[in-house]
Amino acid sequence: MDSSKKKSTFSWVLEFAGMYKGSYILSIIFASISVLAGFVPYFYVAKIVRGLVEGEKDMNFYLLQCGIISLCWLINKIFHSISTTLSHKATFGVLAQIRRKLTKKLSLMPLGDVLEDSSGSYKNIIVERVDSIETTLAHIIPEMISNAVVPIGILVIMFTINWKLTLLSLISVPLGMIFYSLMMVGLEESFNNTIVKTKALNDTAIEYINGIEVIKAFGKTRSSYEKFTMAAKEGADCFIEWMRRCNLWQNMALTLLPAQLLTLLPFVGVFYMSGKVDGTDAMLLIILTLGLVSPFMVVAGHMDNLKKTGSIIAEVTSILEKRELIRPKTLKKKPVGNSIEFKDVHFGYSKKEVLHGINLTIKEGSVNALVGPSGSGKSTIAKLIASFWDPDKGRITYGGVDIKDIPLADYNKNIAYVSQDNYLFDETVMENIRMGNPDALDEDVINAAKACGCHDFIMKLEKGYDTIAGGAGGHLSGGERQRISIARAMLKNAPIVILDEATAYTDPENEALVQRSVAKLITGKTLIVIAHRLSTISLADCIFVVNKGNIEAFGSQDELLKKSPLYKQMWEAHITSKDLEVA
Repeated sequence: MDSSKKKSTFSWVLEFAGMYKGSYILSIIFASISVLAGFVPYFYVAKIVRGLVEGEKDMNFYLLQCGIISLCWLINKIFHSISTTLSHKATFGVLAQIRRKLTKKLSLMPLGDVLEDSSGSYKNIIVERVDSIETTLAHIIPEMISNAVVPIGILVIMFTINWKLTLLSLISVPLGMIFYSLMMVGLEESFNNTIVKTKALNDTAIEYINGIEVIKAFGKTRSSYEKFTMAAKEGADCFIEWMRRCNLWQNMALTLLPAQLLTLLPFVGVFYMSGKVDGTDAMLLIILTLGLVSPFMVVAGHMDNLKKTGSIIAEVTSILEKRELIRPKTLKKKPVGNSIEFKDVHFGYSKKEVLHGINLTIKEGSVNALVGPSGSGKSTIAKLIASFWDPDKGRITYGGVDIKDIPLADYNKNIAYVSQDNYLFDETVMENIRMGNPDALDEDVINAAKACGCHDFIMKLEKGYDTIAGGAGGHLSGGERQRISIARAMLKNAPIVILDEATAYTDPENEALVQRSVAKLITGKTLIVIAHRLSTISLADCIFVVNKGNIEAFGSQDELLKKSPLYKQMWEAHITSKDLEVA
């Protein structure tokens, strides 16, 4: 997104709250009524004091004042409850909307941009950080606005009674603000430090938990735990140091800011003794000053949350403002067939180019393989075909149409992708396979599982197809997860099937079964396979040899053995390793 078009934090807040602005407006109105109802009793207390001073003995007079005060108290509580109910209901809707925007944004971003940050970082922002906005939206918007208005109203009334005493009562405010300003010195640096340290703690905790198996297996428990405890200590120390530095200034500010009576009372006495103010006005000024303190402190107490919210919104918008895959909303030109063509495609991660002018054609209905040394660019080519990224230069066409001119949802329907890093959700095995086609019947799911060699091992699970796969498929073995992922891709029935090292964790018996199943299921489809076991792709219609980001050679197995020294070397190494396995 063009930085010149970036929205301000306030604009984002308005956009987030836009759908619920009616509820927020009503919340502010009810909050204002509530605060006003809490302010009115001070006048009636003044009337009671005046009656006592003037010798009023009619109990009905006092009962009436007390009744009005009680009614105001009741209105204050009821309208405050209504206000917070409206604001909380709207706020939880806003938080849900923000999370939906974030998750939708991740689906529209290039995969490489998503993978630049850790999953722990995204989880922290989407869950914990977004949840932290609740206090601001649910309380600060109605309460701060309404509480900010009341002190202004009180000051106006006090100035009309006696402007000199009113000014004298405010002497403690600038003194308190001096200490408040001292407390705010270094705020930006300290606050950003807490964000960095908290993010580091969150990432370290997730890394520690996810890697606990490797940590234990390689005896790294002590060093890994020390890394975690160090992150936890730094995460706590940054807050403690910040609080320690601000403690004195904060206490002085909180002591002086509400201390209006400290300067008002002596001067009220002097003015009263000199006849410059009568007793009733003096008493009313004292009571109004008491009403000035509470709303003012509420407003002051929310300032820190406002700063925190600004930082969180910045984190949220840093994701929302990232670039997206550029795709139209509607299909203008329909692809003809399922052929795929790369035309002088260049692509790189960050600033490092990994593909250098790739040209290749994958014919409709053909079986194709991408082979080459590790890091040569095979998986990158497959992911570009799957539209996980856009090429930096050049074109990729599908059915003669540039994939950038095809809506993402339409294009995704044509691709079934199974990677070596497959992922299963914490759902039943049945539902994990059904994700390939949400409309599929149970019978269709079972048939796909049988075709991919999954049915037998699934039936041996504790609850068969109703067995929960666990988070990331953790209840199943690597080979089992792999075959379920292949079954899911097959069930999608897409014209393009990409197997990116999809049989990496299957044993030879099951790998052969999967290969035979794939051969049956790809009739009329285009298959793209990435595999290190060259024997599994020896019958491919076309094998592309990828080396250092270039297509070094392509053709059938027999052709490549004659014209590609690299492929011949890889094939001989593969045959040798197979002979050693047999031996």
